[in-house]
Amino acid sequence: MADEKQAPDNADTEATVPKKAAVGRGLVMAFVGVIVLLESAMFFLMVPSAEEVSALAEAKLIKSVQEGEVQAEKKADDENEVKEIDLGTFGETFSPIDTEREYTIELHLYGLIRKKNSDAMDAELGEKQGRLRHAIRMKIRTSALTELQENQLGLLERRILTTSNHLLAEDYLLGVGFHDYQLREE
Repeated sequence: MADEKQAPDNADTEATVPKKAAVGRGLVMAFVGVIVLLESAMFFLMVPSAEEVSALAEAKLIKSVQEGEVQAEKKADDENEVKEIDLGTFGETFSPIDTEREYTIELHLYGLIRKKNSDAMDAELGEKQGRLRHAIRMKIRTSALTELQENQLGLLERRILTTSNHLLAEDYLLGVGFHDYQLREE
């Protein structure tokens, strides 16, 4: 009898084991199915289409080209920016062409150049400093008294600019001007 009681228990456990295994397999399959559905939904909802990817790439390309153009324009503007350089201080005592009196002139001269020509101009000034100073002094000494007494000094500026650019390899100077200017009769 003991064997009979054990047999039905074994039959019940054998019948419940396949039911539990079938339920466990069903749960695993359902879990895997839900995961696959979630991944598929995420793929279709979150991953951009080929058109969206190409539109984003085109927008980035356009933006980088525009930034490159802005940087190139800024660099060109920086290179063409006008810079002031010192051409020296001059003091002369002389007698102008149209008078017998002696005058003393003291001036501090500056020049305007483009920033991109700065290195070349520095080299030129170092090489031709004496000739440039001599030419400027000669322009001052050969000027008429009326030129030296002008309010604007435009003629003297143009003469110094022309002479200076003539001595330099290229026309680096855009203009010249005076920091200080004094003309006194002795």
